[in-house]
Amino acid sequence: MKSIFRKDIDPQCAYCEHGTVTANKDTVICKKQGAVMQSFSKCKKFKYDPLKREPKIISLTSTFSKEDFSL
Repeated sequence: MKSIFRKDIDPQCAYCEHGTVTANKDTVICKKQGAVMQSFSKCKKFKYDPLKREPKIISLTSTFSKEDFSL
């Protein structure tokens, strides 16, 4: 499992310290670049903010029984 705190993260404005995602979720207002798309990755001022990153939703496809939760 990959950590969200790793150092080799792919830069995207959606989770940059300098950006703020707009209400429509397509655009980011950046302090350095202005309005850019969320996936914009060419900025040299990118600074990763792990608290802005939304983790992927994990779905449980297995069925569990009552015995699975007893000691």
